[in-house]
Amino acid sequence: MSEHEAAPTGPDPAGVGLRLLTVAHHVRSAADQHMAAAGLSLSRTKLLQQLALHGAMHQAELAEALGLAARSVTQTVEALERLRLVSRVTDPTDRRRKTVDLTDQGQAALTAAEQAGRQALQQVFGTLTRRQLADLEQLLACLQAPLDA
Repeated sequence: MSEHEAAPTGPDPAGVGLRLLTVAHHVRSAADQHMAAAGLSLSRTKLLQQLALHGAMHQAELAEALGLAARSVTQTVEALERLRLVSRVTDPTDRRRKTVDLTDQGQAALTAAEQAGRQALQQVFGTLTRRQLADLEQLLACLQAPLDA
């Protein structure tokens, strides 16, 4: 930059982006802690939400829907099965495929975890005014749009 060029003014996009990542990490951690206290971690809750939304699914479909490696989903499903929150059945036409379904106990645990997650988010975002929430929602939509393109 020459001595005649003005230094940029205003917030630095990279700095704001880093701050957003930091805040998002803290919000996620707070929600995860509240949900874990209710019996399920955020990641386990997301898996159960997929089953509640779509019904029984093959583990590979679950992994794809969650954007996770198949092995990670297998480990989570095994843990949830031990807790009787999901059931697994071997596909009769392909013994390597497992179909996972939500149990009644799993639905109850999911409901409790979702409520705890909502309470955690209410604590964080409830400090904002209606106008601030509307502005934040609009800004998040602006950030999301190019990522969806």
